[in-house]
Amino acid sequence: MFEADNIRDWRGQDVVDSGGRKIGTLESIYFDTTTDRPAFAAVTIGLPTRRRLVFVPVDKATVGPGYLKVTYDKSVVKDAPGIDPDGELAAEGEGAVFAHYDLPYEQGSRGERRLGRR
Repeated sequence: MFEADNIRDWRGQDVVDSGGRKIGTLESIYFDTTTDRPAFAAVTIGLPTRRRLVFVPVDKATVGPGYLKVTYDKSVVKDAPGIDPDGELAAEGEGAVFAHYDLPYEQGSRGERRLGRR
């Protein structure tokens, strides 16, 4: 499991797929608000004039010198739902991120957000 105690130290590091291909750059981590565990990495991808943030699960991710390796293929991550680089994942967009990776999703019992950014 990916431990994100010092996630600020990892911002700006490469995010690579299981084959070691660079996907993009780590921008932040979204935590599961129910468990307070890291759930998704927000990864900056694209050309400088067309950058966006996409989301990739960090379950079973590993860290190495200067990179975070995720278990998903680069093409799957690049097709994930995204937001503007200065944006925030909206509550109504959370379900689409989970669905893209075939992960179960449900809001809190009172409609609370499932993900929180750190």
